[in-house]
Amino acid sequence: MAPLTPRLVVPIDVKKQPWEQKIPLHNRWHPDIPPVADVTEGELFRVEMVDWTGGRVRDDNSADDIKFMDLTITHYLSGPLRIVDTEGVPASPGDLLAVEICNLGPLPGDEWGYTAIFERENGGGFLTDHFPRARKAIWYFEGIYAYSPQIPGVRFPGLTHPGIIGTAPSVELLNIWNEREKRLAETSPETLKVCEVLHQRPLANLPTPENCLLGKIQKGTTEWHKMANEAARTIPGRENGGNCDIKNLSRGSKVYLPVFVEGANLSTGDMHFSQGDGEVSFCGAIEMSGFLELKCEIIRGGMKEYLIPVGPTPLHVNPIFEIGPVEPRFSEWLVFEGISVDESGKQHFLDASVAYKRAVLNAIEYLSRFGYSKEQVYLLLSCCPCEGRISGIVDSPNAVATLAIPTAIFDQDIRPKHLRERPGPKLIRLPDLLSCSNDGHLPVTQDQSGRSVP
Repeated sequence: MAPLTPRLVVPIDVKKQPWEQKIPLHNRWHPDIPPVADVTEGELFRVEMVDWTGGRVRDDNSADDIKFMDLTITHYLSGPLRIVDTEGVPASPGDLLAVEICNLGPLPGDEWGYTAIFERENGGGFLTDHFPRARKAIWYFEGIYAYSPQIPGVRFPGLTHPGIIGTAPSVELLNIWNEREKRLAETSPETLKVCEVLHQRPLANLPTPENCLLGKIQKGTTEWHKMANEAARTIPGRENGGNCDIKNLSRGSKVYLPVFVEGANLSTGDMHFSQGDGEVSFCGAIEMSGFLELKCEIIRGGMKEYLIPVGPTPLHVNPIFEIGPVEPRFSEWLVFEGISVDESGKQHFLDASVAYKRAVLNAIEYLSRFGYSKEQVYLLLSCCPCEGRISGIVDSPNAVATLAIPTAIFDQDIRPKHLRERPGPKLIRLPDLLSCSNDGHLPVTQDQSGRSVP
């Protein structure tokens, strides 16, 4: 017998706002957000998702939507889903939820995405000291491949994955999150910098009722006000999984998530067509709407058996991820190294963030010699299937990080000149990125379908 069609448990209409969807969405973590559907262990089911902004980014020639993005909205999630076994008994706290990704992709009819750099004054990014202005690149999908009119000469297969997948926290775990993040937020920002740069983002994103969406909980009620002031923002990954942005979490992968509440209350969102390791530009994957087709298994008592707490309570655990067999295969890479010495020449002691920043900057500097602006390369390294590594964390005082870029994604040979098998490429002038200029337009034309092309 042929396998059954996956049951659609969360449908999405991309023409409607997140709060107008048939099945309510949410953009916070809280144990009391009601589940929107029950899913039985072993059942194949389908979840559809809006992009993380809920459609606020447009397929157009302006980055104003990025420049003025209200980051209190992040992220719109589909769920929660209550997971039960074949006898109807829900997953229980202390269990482990094995979630298998059977299929995924962009929503039919919405096959496009975007990568962006946030304005320094509105979040910035890993290299905000070098790239302080908002920029946006649009990507169109052709099967497994993506191309962008704003970064011409590049085409690559996407390793599609959900940026966010996680279970609901218990009351105790939610309190742990809020207390520790509140202490961090109260720290003097001048004492905590990333790579010697004071970012414009807060050190932690604390609960706020502003733009809070809590699924079936009606906005403005007493219950909503209480939960909105407690519910955790979805921005960082935590013990429940959440916003981990692991690019290899694609078809055939499994996630082993801890269960903290009855039913597990599984939620997912923030779909990515492709992403580079680190997602360095902050809005750095190819963000899109999409779908997941999943199966779940409940491992009774699995938290204690398989997850080792690292912290003061048994709740201080982290998920396990089993990477699937499907991913792009490249045979040639160009690898850039960075050490923990910053741009001013200052030595940092085994600082992997500084080392990775140097590797990314070295790659940007090199690739900009092939006709690309540095902003174009920055966005490309955030979303193409490049691979970042902490290559050395042992030899004092320098941490060593590397960034490997597959050379096959370019339509020109980017290797050093003496290694090229064909004549070296001519430097070409490429279009500027979508920017916040006066008219917001680019020197691009359109194909017969109306899409912009170089």
